[in-house]
Amino acid sequence: MPPTRRQLLTAGALTAGTALAGPARAALAGPATATDASDATPPLTAPNGLPLLRARRLSPGDTLALVSPANATYEREPLEIAVEAVQALGFKVRLGAHVKGRYGQFGGTDAQRAADINDAFADVSVAGILAVTGGSGCNRIVDKLNYALIRRKPKFFGGFSDLTSLVNAIHRQTGLITFHCPVAGSEWNDFSVQHFKAVVMAAEPDLLSNPQERTGNLVTTQDRISTLRGGLARGPLVGGNLAVLSSLVGTPYFPDCRGAILFLEEVNEYIYRVDRMLSTLRLSGALDRLAGVVLGKFTNCGPGDGNFGTLTLDEVFDDYFLPLKVPVYRGAMIGHIRRKFTVPVGQPAEMDALAGTVRLLSAAVS
Repeated sequence: MPPTRRQLLTAGALTAGTALAGPARAALAGPATATDASDATPPLTAPNGLPLLRARRLSPGDTLALVSPANATYEREPLEIAVEAVQALGFKVRLGAHVKGRYGQFGGTDAQRAADINDAFADVSVAGILAVTGGSGCNRIVDKLNYALIRRKPKFFGGFSDLTSLVNAIHRQTGLITFHCPVAGSEWNDFSVQHFKAVVMAAEPDLLSNPQERTGNLVTTQDRISTLRGGLARGPLVGGNLAVLSSLVGTPYFPDCRGAILFLEEVNEYIYRVDRMLSTLRLSGALDRLAGVVLGKFTNCGPGDGNFGTLTLDEVFDDYFLPLKVPVYRGAMIGHIRRKFTVPVGQPAEMDALAGTVRLLSAAVS
């Protein structure tokens, strides 16, 4: 894989079949954070019945560890740019011991890449961990992380694309809210920086809403929202890159989708492969009890040369998601695109499929 891979329910929403499953409804009755003493209700719970953990918010001057759990960074300049970008965000940078390593296409051996993550969680001077790039290889180390350590010393962990494995695995195994967000080597434009800072640094219950830009046209033609089925839904956010997520099915690292809002994105996949990966999720039962679905960008996902007799993405999405009878919309700024949201995995949120928005129900960091 190249480095570019990768729900107050209203009466109307209840009519639309978006009622939460019992366990998820009970969980959402809890306080905004697991440590909020102002609310006497039971704490929110995460997968495996674990308390929901929130990392301390990042502040200017904090140290971020940069790690390479997926692909190697082959040239010096991309790493230099990644370091400078993180510094421009206001952080100090500590490079993982093997961040410049290479084993095949990977940023070091499996042991080295896992060690850099474990060491960063153990290091009291490190406030958070951010991947330099995506690519491939995170599945190879998902069983090599020290989840007991991570639970004892929770901190910010973020990335997207192949990092889908790790952000979902860490949340499933520890209850820690993780972040599907730009990697250090991403383009840190105003949109991406705004949402990253709002969620991770300002601890705001951010509204993930696409920009409404007409760019000289009578109507919006870029980053449009398409509603497959309207309604409101609440639940914890889980998901990420479709190919990577589907590869975790049947493992202890696959997210608990019961009562969840599932968000998905993809890049550089033929439509028949998207169809096959969605069938894996359906056959595994992962789609059976969802509260709602948010489809991000499926960039460069077409029929392939000479295959225009295949189903369209519209038809594939209709086939898999309309029978669920839950709110679904498509086009969210999530995926392999220049401007992207920071999406906290495990964070309770409310989606509005007609408006095409996701609203965090509380701060994702403490």
